[in-house]
Amino acid sequence: MSRFALVLLATLVSCSPGQNGEPELVAIDVLLDPEPSMAGFSVAANERLRENYPAGFALGAGHAPHITVLQRFVRADELGEVAAAVEEVTRRLDATRLDLTATGYYYHPHEALGLAGITVAPTPELLAFQAEIIVAVQPFSVEDGTGAAFVQNPDGIPISPSTVDNMNAFVPRSTGRNYDPHITLGLAEPPFLDSLLAEPFAPIPLTAV
Repeated sequence: MSRFALVLLATLVSCSPGQNGEPELVAIDVLLDPEPSMAGFSVAANERLRENYPAGFALGAGHAPHITVLQRFVRADELGEVAAAVEEVTRRLDATRLDLTATGYYYHPHEALGLAGITVAPTPELLAFQAEIIVAVQPFSVEDGTGAAFVQNPDGIPISPSTVDNMNAFVPRSTGRNYDPHITLGLAEPPFLDSLLAEPFAPIPLTAV
């Protein structure tokens, strides 16, 4: 599947039966992997953010720059079928031909900090692509997943309720007319991010690899 633009990233936990004998769930992110030039641009921006806030997460092999298309909870024992369904869409639509454009920086308040990223234009072609992925994954999607479906934080801090809520509500909260494609960059202090947003940003064409 690596020759296609779409990557299925599964954050797996143990695949033993869950509570009450129910199948184990995993939280997945179906995503577009940007070309190396945009990935490098994102990593460089992340390094600037970490100069301002060193405790922020680093982009790289363990947290690669990406554009989320869909997030869902699925059953662990059906993960292979989910991957096959996603691959069928990538074969048919060839996401490497999507003309994408990075349009600027943004950030959202995150406690005393800001979570920053790069906006990507939600073109009709990208929206149509997302719609096909939603249809492909829907038969395997499970409602009301919990934090147990995620890879757990190494420091033992529980998965935040907002993360779980966002996963459960991704459809329809972040799809269709509500889709906000972006590349997350990291955390920094608001005054620094205000200055970042004030910088000129010429639109950057990009593709997925």
